[in-house]
Amino acid sequence: MSSHAAPAPARETVEVSASAPAIRIGLLIALAIFGLAAPFLIYPLFLMKLLCFALFACAFNLLIGYAGLLSFGHATFFGGAAYFTGHAAKVWGLPPELAVLVGVVGASFLGLIVGFLAIRRQGIYFSMITLALGQMFFFICLRAPFTGGEDGLQGVPRNKLFGFIDIHDDLTMYYVVFAVFLIGVAIIWRFIHSPFGMVLKAIRENEQRAISLGFSVDRAKLLAFVMSAALAGLAGGTKAIVFQFATLTDVGWQMSGEVILMTLLGGIGTVLGPILGASLVIAMENYLAATEFPVTIIMGLVFMVCVLLFRRGILGEFYASRLGRRLGFEHR
Repeated sequence: MSSHAAPAPARETVEVSASAPAIRIGLLIALAIFGLAAPFLIYPLFLMKLLCFALFACAFNLLIGYAGLLSFGHATFFGGAAYFTGHAAKVWGLPPELAVLVGVVGASFLGLIVGFLAIRRQGIYFSMITLALGQMFFFICLRAPFTGGEDGLQGVPRNKLFGFIDIHDDLTMYYVVFAVFLIGVAIIWRFIHSPFGMVLKAIRENEQRAISLGFSVDRAKLLAFVMSAALAGLAGGTKAIVFQFATLTDVGWQMSGEVILMTLLGGIGTVLGPILGASLVIAMENYLAATEFPVTIIMGLVFMVCVLLFRRGILGEFYASRLGRRLGFEHR
């Protein structure tokens, strides 16, 4: 009897369909058309909330899906940017584009600090450091005079965008948010398909081998962390302009847990997965809030079902299926 273990079964090779690129492009065009027509079919404020959280989830997925770093404190950058943006627009009187830029810069600075301290550890220790620093920032927001404390920062104005675009109308505001969302997703797509994105994937798969090949692992992790924080800040700053307030809910640990759920539900390591996950979570929160069903329990059950049946997430399972591979979709 041989002492060697039986080799693992090889993954079935599936030939990519010749029409796969055209089908993928067609799906993207269909999604873009739906995005343009959506505010005429669905309540614009709901859609804007969905897009802000979808961008937040995509930013988080950039970190966990491509760098392999699980942050329990990502609400720090999302909510921090909301406070920075709201303060810049309300107190300093900056136009929305500059106010959001202040939020992005502020979130990037926070990401630089948190990342510099956290990337020195790995695994659960990294996650716990981000959680601890996130809670520290939460209490700073609770006590700082410019945040409004428990009342939050209220009455953030929607001034004219670029000096001539009136965004008081929700339909106009929606298309601005939609444009911001597309820009954010495009930046993420370009980032992960760049040579630096390949380095991140190498670090995720085997950090020691990446070190032996001469890559500066800590520097790459820190850059990915700051980029993720900046994009989360873009989402948070946009949300502050849309809803005209920033509250402690945006920086709480529950928000960090919610974005993890969105990403896991849609599919870690996929570009579109977090968008799907955010859509499902926001839709559940919105429509179940009007019923007697306990929303948190329902979301917990959904998370359990996802972990048990969709280990890769909904879109991740589709990408890994025979049909997904025939269409040429990639998964981590």
